[in-house]
Amino acid sequence: MPLILASNSASGGYNVANSLRFNSASSDYLSRTPASSGNRRTWTWSGWYKKCSSKDNGANNEQLFHQKDAANNNSMPVVFNTGSDNKFVWYDYNSPSYSAQKTTTQVFRDPSAWYHLVFAADTTLATASNRMRLYVNGSEVTAFDSSVNPSQNYDFNFNQAVQQVIGCYAISSNVNFFNGYMAEIQFIDGQQLTPSSFGETDTTTGIWKPKAYTGTYGTNGFYLQFKNSAALGTDSSGNGNTWTVNNLTSVDQSTDTPTNNFCTLNPLYYSGSQMTEGNLQFSASGSWTPALSTINPSTGKWYAEFKITQTSSNGVYIGVTPSNIYWTSGSIRALSNSGTWYGSDGQKYVDGTGTSYGATFTTNDIISVALDKTNNTIIFYKNGSSQGSLNLTSSTNSGDVSLAEDLYPYPSSVQANFGNPPYSANSYTDGAGYGNFSYAVPSGYYSLNTKNLANFG
Repeated sequence: MPLILASNSASGGYNVANSLRFNSASSDYLSRTPASSGNRRTWTWSGWYKKCSSKDNGANNEQLFHQKDAANNNSMPVVFNTGSDNKFVWYDYNSPSYSAQKTTTQVFRDPSAWYHLVFAADTTLATASNRMRLYVNGSEVTAFDSSVNPSQNYDFNFNQAVQQVIGCYAISSNVNFFNGYMAEIQFIDGQQLTPSSFGETDTTTGIWKPKAYTGTYGTNGFYLQFKNSAALGTDSSGNGNTWTVNNLTSVDQSTDTPTNNFCTLNPLYYSGSQMTEGNLQFSASGSWTPALSTINPSTGKWYAEFKITQTSSNGVYIGVTPSNIYWTSGSIRALSNSGTWYGSDGQKYVDGTGTSYGATFTTNDIISVALDKTNNTIIFYKNGSSQGSLNLTSSTNSGDVSLAEDLYPYPSSVQANFGNPPYSANSYTDGAGYGNFSYAVPSGYYSLNTKNLANFG
């Protein structure tokens, strides 16, 4: 599994501090036009990606990067997200046909994992199959549903002196926006490199992890670290090839990275509702539509916040439920019958039975959850004020549980904050220094990420 574990940087390894969260609903993308064309035959693109669309809700492809010329000849890699067909495609198109094209046989569906992708081109090579090389998490992809190798000395449509974009498809109008996170985006102009220039296998876990690139970038090369929230498109390569930021703001800078993977809501538990903002905003489109978290702790003490952005008269419910709960559109209500919940009506719901508990809550209130899986208790807070400690029931006091939301019915919407909120918070961190919360984290509780899981889970 490509999920990056905490020990990579806890032991003094290379640390990626920031990523950038792209949201298709906001038409987020980066753009840049090089001053001159670079090497169109030999180049390498490396980047880390955490995709967020579900397996069922993709009517369109999602683009990682793209470039087209005046004749609409274009070059791109793309994440297929139509139905269950989540495959990587890398192609170069010259009307009316593809001059180069690779479609993976393997699918890439995991919305909880970071993937490292390397697209490495060199059309000067005599061996046709070596002219376009695609790597995922350090391993070369060699199985393709379809493959068209470029001719020797072929000039890609990429790396020309025309507009490039990251995070969308720029023909006629920008479409097919990417949903997810990007980190460590690097373009090497004039070299075909392997993944070992950008990553390595962790000797303890055997997992592929980032490392610092120490080579040169070439004329049009760049390195995007997303570390400056006021200038997210800043190039750190030394070339000054900075990108224009379109619709992204400082709130979209995240600490969810390939060296510290944060919890989000899980779109694979799909009930017809919509997840946006990096799987941190959940909006109901029908009755009893719940969402579960991607990280399900079985031990330890954990903290999260949920901002209510819209609520119907019938309510919103925040709580925990067994992670092995599964439902279909015909039995969604069964989820709320397992676990411990705090309802917007002020009641606690324990395995489906509601009794008096705390204050009511509504739009713009923030409900915090302090989950203690060591002592099997849970405390809910409204805007920082404790509503009282509850004992977990038999359905949730053993094994993995998932922090969850349950919205009933449309229209209701909640934004989840596991440490990287899709809204402006107050910069409170946990005791390990992680997270960005609106209220002080209770002593001994931690945000849900892989570094904290390794140390406190």
